[in-house]
Amino acid sequence: MAFVNAWLAHRAAKPVVFAVAALPLAWLVFAAFADRLGANPAEALVRATGDWTLRLLCVVLTVTPLRTIAGWPSLARLRRMLGLWTFAYALLHLLAYSWFDMGLDVGDIAKDIAKRPFILVGFTAWLLLWALAATSFNRVIKGMGAKRWQALHRAVYAVAGLALLHFFWMRAGKNNFAEVAVYALIIALLLGWRLRRLLKKNRP
Repeated sequence: MAFVNAWLAHRAAKPVVFAVAALPLAWLVFAAFADRLGANPAEALVRATGDWTLRLLCVVLTVTPLRTIAGWPSLARLRRMLGLWTFAYALLHLLAYSWFDMGLDVGDIAKDIAKRPFILVGFTAWLLLWALAATSFNRVIKGMGAKRWQALHRAVYAVAGLALLHFFWMRAGKNNFAEVAVYALIIALLLGWRLRRLLKKNRP
């Protein structure tokens, strides 16, 4: 599988991954203009941007395990871009909710966040993602120092838990837990791998 690592190290890898990550957004833009989002386009946009945020978050969490298990160290060079795309979809999710559901009324948005727990959890996850995205640049990393930067970016696991809880509460109203169970299993496996590795590392 050395050829996979060689391809990941190639300069073409980043543009290809960038284009793949942009495909869902391109489809949503096309579907919006072509009136292909169904009977409730606003709800479809809010739901789709949220779904893609969670999917990309799972992809980001998979990078380190896959890099370690498969022996693809070059995969690490794509993690920052995937993380920024995750934040981009999360931002679009927040904007879609703020625009279509709340009419961009800041006061109403603040009240809704305080009143509805699943919105509060989702907004908290977005704030953490914003902190991670804002500190993903070389100058910031250098200024913070590697240890502090790494400590902050471990918050991605908290983001995953909050995002999953947000998704669970949203689907609970419709008694639709099939997708929730799939994401919960994926995140549990990824967090379990990380915890096992940490315990093994700290074992005397």
